Amino acid sequence: MSHKRIPKRKAAIAAGSVVALGAAAILLPNANASQDGASDDAAAPKTLKSADASDLASQLAGLLGDAFAGSYYDAESQQLVVNVIPGDNNNVIVQAKKAGAKVREVENSLSELASGAQTLKSEATIPGTAWAVDPRTNKILVTADSTVTGDKWDTLETTVDSLGSGMATIKKSAGTFKTFLSGGDAIFAGGARCSAGFNVTAGDGTPAFLTAGHCGVAAEQWSDAEGGQPIATVDQATFPGDGDFALVKYDDPATQAPSEVNLGDQTLAISQAADAEVGLQVFRMGSTTGLNDGAVTGLDATVNYPEGTVTGLIQTDVCAEPGDSGGSLFTQDGLAIGLTSGGSGDCTVGGETFFQPVTTALAAVGATLGDAAGGAGAGDQAGAGDEAGAGDDAGEEAGAGEEAGAGQEAGAGEEAGAGEEVGNGNADGTGNGLGEIVGNGRGNN
Repeated sequence: MSHKRIPKRKAAIAAGSVVALGAAAILLPNANASQDGASDDAAAPKTLKSADASDLASQLAGLLGDAFAGSYYDAESQQLVVNVIPGDNNNVIVQAKKAGAKVREVENSLSELASGAQTLKSEATIPGTAWAVDPRTNKILVTADSTVTGDKWDTLETTVDSLGSGMATIKKSAGTFKTFLSGGDAIFAGGARCSAGFNVTAGDGTPAFLTAGHCGVAAEQWSDAEGGQPIATVDQATFPGDGDFALVKYDDPATQAPSEVNLGDQTLAISQAADAEVGLQVFRMGSTTGLNDGAVTGLDATVNYPEGTVTGLIQTDVCAEPGDSGGSLFTQDGLAIGLTSGGSGDCTVGGETFFQPVTTALAAVGATLGDAAGGAGAGDQAGAGDEAGAGDDAGEEAGAGEEAGAGQEAGAGEEAGAGEEVGNGNADGTGNGLGEIVGNGRGNN
């Protein structure tokens, strides 16, 4: 996360591929089409980028109504899988298939899964537990860390059993659920260290950044150097409760705060915020462990930290460690997804990590992605490649889409997995892939 004044943007991954295929264009013509008796086999699932799959999932959720039982992205086949409840809905299922989704019938509806989660909340809110809906299994995945033993474990197991067969499963985690606040480098407040997430423009037009809410409630003023003078002050913070996010305003209103993630030796331009989809391949940047990658494994997660319960989080298998709190979760093509909250394990043994959705945080604090001096705001958040000027270089040079040559010629991989050929293009045309950085282990920040 780049939060200092930056006179010139470093070479970033070209974000021209961020422009959506247009889920509405894919879906709506088919939704209005007459039924022609085409067989289920006549409409093969489309190959989609992960971001486009998320857009299509949102469209199909509205089309299918109560028949919609969740969805996930199959990264291997690059297809959107949509769960539906069997019933008198053959026509809309046909339309969903025509829209490009792979449709499968499941037993548990979203309302039934939500009711199960409510039961867990009322009867098994135990520190060290978490639960989220897993659309791949059509069940609630309940996770218990190493502190949940004895009577606590018995209570949790009994509650899960009471939900009925096929509604939930329990998984044990070797570590303990905790927030990732620590002492070290990155952004500092006294003996605490966190990571900045994404630069934003506050509702009053001043520059700010998002970070974890438990960082925001830990201290009011933050510095970019250990023992240094404060550069930013907490404006709003939520933790625990309905999220884990904070808006921190830069003290100097002239601070240039471009929407980009600092990867160490280069930056990635962030074009807009996007909702997570289970199966989405994501990257996390934090001040302790640098760049790491993984996939989204659950949505609307509830986590019972020692400090209290937090709801509405994203669950992933991306590792994190103390000091990474607040750090950026994003996609290789420049979509802001989440802010690091907490989890269990570390980047040696792995574990579960939870993230605050960026879209929810932006809406709650009234901020938009982008540089107050000239970046694209969330209201228009034009994808790089649509219009000029991501961040502070809007007035100096063409937008990321226009200078996409560097990234494209370097082989910007459209859907390449981490460790394959994600292809960051540098200014000199050389490629330095995200996968290569991740392969190096812990990054330096």
